[in-house]
Amino acid sequence: MHRALFIGRFQPFHNAHLIDIKKVLEEVDEVIIAIGSSQEKKTLDNPFSYKERRQMIVNTLKNNKIKKYKIYPVPDLYNDKKWVDYIKKNLPKYDFVYSGNQWTLRCFKRHDSKVRKIKLIRGISSTIIRDKIIKSKDWQKMVPKEIGVYINRIKGVERIKGICKSK
Repeated sequence: MHRALFIGRFQPFHNAHLIDIKKVLEEVDEVIIAIGSSQEKKTLDNPFSYKERRQMIVNTLKNNKIKKYKIYPVPDLYNDKKWVDYIKKNLPKYDFVYSGNQWTLRCFKRHDSKVRKIKLIRGISSTIIRDKIIKSKDWQKMVPKEIGVYINRIKGVERIKGICKSK
C-alpha cells in the first residue's frame, strides 16, 4: 500500500485542495492530511482552529465520497529538522510528500523524502479567499459549498473581518 502525505494549513480548505487530494488518490492508496500550524487560531493568517479546519475537510471529503484519508495535527516547531522529524515520528509512514509550498518541499527534500509539487491553480489560495472575505467580495465560489456553509455557521466571516479591524 502506498501513502502520500499532503501538508497544508487549509485556512480555509478550498477547491484547489479538493482537486489536489483527488489527484493524489489517483496515484496512492491513502492520503495522510497534515494540518499545519495546528496550534494557531484567531489570527489573520490562521483564523480557524485545527478542530474547525479538520471539520471543514471531513465535511467536504465525505460529501465527495472520499474515504481513503486520515487527518493529523502538525504544530509549528520553528526548526525545519525538528518539524520534519516530528512528522516522521508522529504520523503514519508515507511514501511521498505532496505540497504546493516551496518551503515545505525543501524541508522534506533535505531530510530524504520523495517530494512531489502539486500544481497550484492560479487565482485560488487561502490568502486570496481571506482577502476577499475582508473586502466583502465573492469568495464562496473558490471553496466547496460545504466550506461556505460551515464558515458562515461558525461566523468565520465576522471573525476574519474582526481580526482585520483589530490590527
